[in-house]
Amino acid sequence: MADQKALDLTRRETFKAFTPVTIRFSDTDKLGHVNNVSIASYFEAARCELFDRVLKQAALGPDIDYVLARVAIDYKRELHYPGTVEVGGRFVRVGDRSIVTGYGAFFDGACFATGEAVNVFFNLRTRTSIAPPPVLRGLLEMEIAA
Repeated sequence: MADQKALDLTRRETFKAFTPVTIRFSDTDKLGHVNNVSIASYFEAARCELFDRVLKQAALGPDIDYVLARVAIDYKRELHYPGTVEVGGRFVRVGDRSIVTGYGAFFDGACFATGEAVNVFFNLRTRTSIAPPPVLRGLLEMEIAA
């Protein structure tokens, strides 16, 4: 199993999956660099791809999904328009009702931001948090160990 403290999110080798995101001019602020809110949306794009892939494999019913409970981002350097960034994403730890994911955002081979998110598994019908079904937990644990 991957050790969260041992993961270096600034290294491309930490990730197997990458999501390309095009930097838009509207992502910049008055200082001319990409705004922190835009970088958060880049991590969101990677998070959705990461979860959607595993949720499809688990073939869960329509009542189960996940909701964002926490997000933290560390900014390493400025990023400027134009270009395309690559956001690496991976599952880090599965809890009783939640999952921690980690992210590294790269431009021209250099990491400009890292992030962590906590998502809670959620029953859409009852509007309550739930434990991940065994098939999903198994898939997540395999992803973390890989």
